[in-house]
Parts: sequence; C-alpha cells; structure tokens
Amino acid sequence: MKIQSDHIEKVNQPLLKQHQEDFSYLNNRLTSAGVQVDHVIDKLAQFQVAIPSWALGAGGTRFGRFSFKGEPATLEQKLDDIGLLHHLTQTAGAVSLHIPWDIPTDYKAIKEQAAALDIKFDAVNSNTFQDQKDQSASYKHGSLSNSSADARQLAIEHNKEVVKIGDQLGSKSLTVWLADGSSFPGQINFQDAFTHTQNSLKEIYNSMPADWSMFVEYKPYEPNFYSTVIQDWGTSLMLAQGCGDRAYTLVDLGHHLPNTNIEQIVSTLMLQGKLGGFHFNDSKYGDDDLTVGSIKPYALFLIFNELVQGMERNTNNPALSWMIDASHNVKDPLEDLIQSLEAIQTAYAKAQLIDHQQLRKAQNNHDVVQCQEILQHAYLTDVRPLLKEARKRGGGAIDPLMAYRGLKVREQLIKERGSNTVATGL
Repeated sequence: MKIQSDHIEKVNQPLLKQHQEDFSYLNNRLTSAGVQVDHVIDKLAQFQVAIPSWALGAGGTRFGRFSFKGEPATLEQKLDDIGLLHHLTQTAGAVSLHIPWDIPTDYKAIKEQAAALDIKFDAVNSNTFQDQKDQSASYKHGSLSNSSADARQLAIEHNKEVVKIGDQLGSKSLTVWLADGSSFPGQINFQDAFTHTQNSLKEIYNSMPADWSMFVEYKPYEPNFYSTVIQDWGTSLMLAQGCGDRAYTLVDLGHHLPNTNIEQIVSTLMLQGKLGGFHFNDSKYGDDDLTVGSIKPYALFLIFNELVQGMERNTNNPALSWMIDASHNVKDPLEDLIQSLEAIQTAYAKAQLIDHQQLRKAQNNHDVVQCQEILQHAYLTDVRPLLKEARKRGGGAIDPLMAYRGLKVREQLIKERGSNTVATGL
C-alpha cells in the first residue's frame, strides 16, 4: 500500500482550522517567553528515529504470539510499512536491521526501495541469543562469553558478517546485545566470562571499517536470572573503552532495574563522550517493552532534558543513533509505533522549551523550588501543536493515528497480504 500526498491532504483538511488556531496561540505564548518556535519545529523535523525491522509484526512472549494479520512477510514489505509510518509521521526515516532475520536478497533493489521511501539504514543488530538451523556450536551457555572457543568464534564471525551486510547498505554502526549470563550460582566464572567477552568484542571491533562504530548494550537480567555478563552501564562502558574510541555504550530505557536514574546515566556517558545510541520503550515492572511514554512520560522528559543538554554541550560525543525497541501482543504494531513516535517527539519538544540558562542559575543558587518549577513549566506545556506543525510542513499527517485509521491502512494491508502472513523476528 502507498499513501499519496493527496490522501494526506484529504485527511488533514478537516483539522486545519483548529490546528491553525491552536498553533497560533502556542506560537504567540512561546515567542513572548523568548522561545524560537521555528527553531524548535526545525529540530523536530530533523529528529529521525529508526524502526527495527522486527517491530512491524506482532510481538510475543515466551507463552504465545497473536498475529494482527497483514503482517509484512519480507524485508521489502517491512520497508513499505516503515515508509507508511514515515509518510504519516515524518519522523521514521530510518530502519535498523536485525540479522539473520532480515538479510537482503538483492542489495541494490533494497537500497533503491529505501531511498525512494526516504529511509536510511541505521545500526545493524547481530543475533547470538538464539541458535540458527544447523548451527555448528550452540549459544545455550553463552556466545561471546562462552567457555567454548568454538561457540565464541561462531558468534564473532556472525558479528563480522552482520557488519559486511550493513556496509553494503550504507550502515555505519553495529549494535551488540548479549543474552549471555547464568541462571544459577557457580554456573560460570564471572571474570572468565568478562574476559572472553572483551576479547571477542575487540576482535569484532578491529575487523570493522574505520568509519564504523560499535554500540555495546546492557541488561540487568533476562533471559538469565542470576547473572548477566553485560549487566549495567558501567560494564558496558568498560568493554567499550577496552575496544577503542569508536566503541560506545547503548542505553535501552527498559534495560534497568526499577527506579534507576536513567537520566543521570545518560548525562554521565555524554560527558565522557561515550553514549552511542538510545533505544526507546517503557515499562511498569521490568523490561516490559511497552509503548514509549505509556507508563513514565515524566521520566522520558527528564531523560530528554539531559539528552538535549548533552547534544549541545558535549561536542565530544558523536551524533546519537535512535531506535524504538518495543514489543507486545495486544496492539496493531503500526499504531503502537505511531504512538511511540508521538511520545518521543513530545518529550523532545518539551525538553527544548527548558530555559537552561535560568535553570543553571537556579541550580547555582541552590534554589531547589525554582529548579523544579522550570522543569515542570516545560513539561506541562501542551506542545502537540508544534508536532502537528512540523508534520504539516513536511507533508505528513496532522494527526497520524487518525489518518492511519481513516485511510484504513491495516484493512488494506490485509487485503494485499492476507491474514496468515507472519513477520520474521520475535
């Protein structure tokens, strides 16, 4: 299915008058407060979030998976779905491939299709958390950390192959997430596991092209519940530093213990120039992979406050790689991604309204009340007219979710693909 510009204009038309009134009111308010509104809108337009190639189908749990029908059965169809998202939202202009789930069969055609949809190839992701058919060694007891040299080498070669695939598409970074760890005390030697992981990552890092970066992700638990080899940001940072200047820590919102101060972690990593990427999702109890902003929108705003400051102040930190990393059983995947993109843009817009000069002044004067007031003033501002204006100027939908439903996108996908297609991935 292709969404044409006249389709967007048609669904936008009934909303234009109210939007213009709302935007005019907010524009006047913010301008009088010293905010450069067009600058904020330009920033929103430039902010592009990668969609992981596995996220276009229904998610799942270890107990079951429930299809939403019309799922993309091929990489080409997945790109088409991301193209739909990008046309509606104007902020989904990248894809993050997961290998071996989505290996292109025709690189030239895939690159041409992505270019036609205005989609770039972001970080590529390796998969050593499950065995593949006829695999010569098993990852049951770990991959890059495994006590078996054969298993480690197999995982190393897989990551090298992922880099080669990404390089043919124009990607410039590799994300490594390991499920390695232990479920019972005494099962592994912690120091050996760390050393094996470090040496394996070094070999992968040294084989990458000179203009590539490596992102080392961390997770405190799951699937192993006694220990995880890369269990926190400090371990990730140590491993990244051990590899070299182009290796960085990747922060995933869900990969933290409850009530962890993620905004402080983000700030510290950016100060050191070692934050490489950021994965968006939300959670109530643990790594729940819920829709971004559905549970803790204020925490997301506070994180963006640090991200915005870091992007301005810490010029030693590279441009960040952004990706949505959510998965569940109960929503239309495309509607969920639209909601997530909206939440990300909302938090980003609000963070740009913070008067950091006044905030630093209040901080230096130890005016705790004023510090809170400055943050909450920005947070409580309804910035939705800014998001709508940014989308409208870019040719997107004023209300993407309403447009998605009004254009009956899911129904059209089911007609085209049928009810029994299943997307590769989880």
